[in-house]
Amino acid sequence: MFVSHTIRTMKMEEEATDSFTESEPPQTPATQEAESLSLEVLKIIKDSQARHGLRHKDYQRYRSYCSRRLQRIRKSLSFTQRSRNKFVRKVVTEDTLTADRHLYIPLVSAERAWSYAMQLKLEANSEARKGFHVITRLKKALKHAEDLEVLCQSPKCDARSKLESQAYLSWMKGTLLFEIEEWDDSMAAFKNASNIYRKLSSAVTEDQQVLYLERVSEIIPNLRYYAFCTGDETAIQDLREMQGKVGGAMSSDIDALLVQTREQAAVTLSEVTWRGRSIPVTNERVRSYLLSNKETEQELSTATENEAKISIYERSLMECKDALQILRDELKTDPNWKQKGQAPSGEPVTSTQYLHTYLTYIRLTTTVQRNIHLILTLKERLATTADTELKLEPGQKKSKPQDLIRMYDTIIQSLGEIPSLPGVEEDEDLRQEVKAKVLKFKAYRCYYLALYYSLSKKWKEAAGLFERAIEHVEHSREEWETVSNGPIQSEIEELDTLAREINGLKYSAQASSILDAGDSPVVKSMKQLRLENQKPLDQRLDRYQAEQPDLLAKPNFTSFPPDFKPAPCKPLFFDIALNHVELPSLEGKLEQKAAAAGGLGGYIRGWWGGK
Repeated sequence: MFVSHTIRTMKMEEEATDSFTESEPPQTPATQEAESLSLEVLKIIKDSQARHGLRHKDYQRYRSYCSRRLQRIRKSLSFTQRSRNKFVRKVVTEDTLTADRHLYIPLVSAERAWSYAMQLKLEANSEARKGFHVITRLKKALKHAEDLEVLCQSPKCDARSKLESQAYLSWMKGTLLFEIEEWDDSMAAFKNASNIYRKLSSAVTEDQQVLYLERVSEIIPNLRYYAFCTGDETAIQDLREMQGKVGGAMSSDIDALLVQTREQAAVTLSEVTWRGRSIPVTNERVRSYLLSNKETEQELSTATENEAKISIYERSLMECKDALQILRDELKTDPNWKQKGQAPSGEPVTSTQYLHTYLTYIRLTTTVQRNIHLILTLKERLATTADTELKLEPGQKKSKPQDLIRMYDTIIQSLGEIPSLPGVEEDEDLRQEVKAKVLKFKAYRCYYLALYYSLSKKWKEAAGLFERAIEHVEHSREEWETVSNGPIQSEIEELDTLAREINGLKYSAQASSILDAGDSPVVKSMKQLRLENQKPLDQRLDRYQAEQPDLLAKPNFTSFPPDFKPAPCKPLFFDIALNHVELPSLEGKLEQKAAAAGGLGGYIRGWWGGK
């Protein structure tokens, strides 16, 4: 019940969509003669393909949709091929061509046959017989495209429909001839289609122009494939760049061609040299991978975006794992390999074991480089401070320092496995180089760990980790100075740049830890500091000073009430000459007064308050 309901719902949605795209206003016979019929072939098929399966390369779903749509169109035009219980073939001709929807019949029929051919081509990898069926379906699609082109050449159709039908016919013809490997005729058809689409793109609006230019870009891989098949060796580099960018059956053709080219070149590769030792390579698949690894280096030199480089590293890692598995299967018969790949002490490592060590080294270094580019991608979305604002695209999330810390842990672990590989335990140069890289990545790890603590406002821990990162930088620089070969100068420059960043953030963390201390005297004195000049205007009239805009609202002309000023006190005089003056004697006067006051009466008056 649920499946049938889903199918009915899908059909109703298709009918609503088709009625919207194919509906036309009612026309009288006069208007039908005056107006030309128009059919935007490329727009119609691209919209249908995007909505009904081809976005996910589901050709079977698109073929089923074309069948249902063709039935609906015939029914709406009363042009069905059934007469009671018999099948009566009805073909659209110039005489029966009265509406735009008549042109849909050969177009949808061609799309149905083409999608069936593409479905069979994907299935032909496991069933070779279906390859013949692909040719017959493409021939049928070409026949319907020819019928559409004949109808559009009618005077009833406009010029754009004629060009679109010619381009579609040339593209379908090129697809068929490309499949049967008739290269010259196929490329002539593809070039004709490309030229028509370019001319159409120059005659339409910018929105419609994108559609035609995308079609031209889809044809370019076919042209480069033809160039290589006809002897142009320079085209192989273009095909490598296109690998993974094109879709559909063309992508599988390019992959098969690149594999075939590597197999042909692998015959000439008999040995490789690594760390001063020549290693014979006998397995063809291992040879093919070693050639592919050289091609990967060329692709990385031309790639500009991190995403493209990451995909190249991912593909190389998958191929390396397959080659390592082949060598492991060969080494199962080696008695020395059973001890976790370690040869007995005093015995040299065999060539097969050393080749396995070489491929393991490539896998580890490729993993490191892949992780470095992943880190670069994460850094673009990393906020170094809490106030940092990032411009992210829809669907992107901010990176956290913890994400980078995990990536650096993986890098350090991968580098730590290299010195213990069989055959390179006594290689001192390799050991020093790996040690220098490990110290550098440890410095990066401490740096982002300190950044995590800074965002958490744990300033003391952050300052300590910044100091540890500086120590790792210094030790790494010392190790790089002892390495005899390698990119020493670029590594030292990178370490110097990292040291400057760490020092700046370290001092910032130390200052923040002091400011967050709260009651310390240093904090109190810092809070009392003022950068602006507090002197009033009347005390600095002798020099000019531009006032800040925020200080003009409250100008400071003079201090009011006025401040107290120190003033000199009244002087004190001490009479030091009195000590040298002889004063007259007063004893005679004092004795007469005492005699007048004597007697009994005087005594009594003294008791009663008398004088």
